[in-house]
Amino acid sequence: MTRTVANRKTHVPTLLGAFIALSLAAGPAAAQSNCKWYAATALKQQQQNEKLGCKFAGPEWHTDLNRHMEWCGRVPPDVWKTSAQQRDQALAQCAKTAK
Repeated sequence: MTRTVANRKTHVPTLLGAFIALSLAAGPAAAQSNCKWYAATALKQQQQNEKLGCKFAGPEWHTDLNRHMEWCGRVPPDVWKTSAQQRDQALAQCAKTAK
C-alpha cells in the first residue's frame, strides 16, 4: 500500500504538467471558456445596473448572453477584460451615489 501512495505522488506533478500543457494548447477551448465567463459577468453587471437603477445604456449594457459571447469572440482578451472592468467601475460609482 505504501508503494501505491508513493507512485501516486510521483504522478501528480506529471498529471499537473500535462493538464497545464493541454490548457495552453487548447486555444479555442480556452477562448470559449473565457468568453463564457465574460458573457456571464456582463449579464450580471447589466442585472446590477437595472437593480441599482443606474440607467447605463449602450452596446455593452444588455441582457443578451449570446451577443456578449459573440462580441467577446471577435475581440482580443485585453478588450473584453477592459470592458468588464469599466462596467465594474461604473457600477461601483453608481452604487456609491445611490446610497
